[in-house]
Amino acid sequence: MRQKILNIYQQIVEAKTEKRKLLAILLDPDKIVWENLEHLLLKINQSPATHIFVGGSIVEADILDELLIELKQKTNLPVVIFPGDPSQISPQADAILFLSLLSGRNPDYLIEYQVQAAPILKKTDLEIISTGYILIESGNETAVARVSKTQPLDREDFDLALATAQAGEMLGNKLVYLEAGSGAKKAVPLEMIALISQNIQIPIIVGGGIVDLHGIESAHKAGADLVVIGTAFENNSHFFES
Repeated sequence: MRQKILNIYQQIVEAKTEKRKLLAILLDPDKIVWENLEHLLLKINQSPATHIFVGGSIVEADILDELLIELKQKTNLPVVIFPGDPSQISPQADAILFLSLLSGRNPDYLIEYQVQAAPILKKTDLEIISTGYILIESGNETAVARVSKTQPLDREDFDLALATAQAGEMLGNKLVYLEAGSGAKKAVPLEMIALISQNIQIPIIVGGGIVDLHGIESAHKAGADLVVIGTAFENNSHFFES
């Protein structure tokens, strides 16, 4: 297995400074067809992806460690856990997004799960990247909203979204993640991305509802430093060939 990739956050900051746009492919362990994994990894290696995120709102499949090991053996990309709860922590990844759901008021997702995760994380050498997670209304109820029992922010209320992102930055979050949700009907509004990117200093991740290459490019142009593609790639491993 390759050695652990270090300083992933610093690399994201440097990319932002140099105006190099980043792209993560999000893999949900529950949706992995193990017999097709070799083909999936081949397509990832042929893609323009710069990172691999692994996780989901609910992960029931008991293959997380095995999947992370395979990813690290057969790709050279940083592998980052995108957890739904503390059960999704694994020492086999390179880093973890330490999420706080700033758009909701459910204490479990604001601090309780983080408290549960802290002693587990202390026993690993994962790079821990504090991330303010902001769910944006997307036209349908997504798994994140359903599982977290929180309401997303109104997609028309740009001022509230900006204030939430700024609060996350002031609290010390290293990243802000604007999320429409897996399988969202509508992506995060480009005007919202632009407003937030112009008014905070930390890097911005944008995901959910992005269904084609044009959507990735548009989010990048609006100000996203790292765009996440999940469902569209899961449904079509030839996504980047279109």
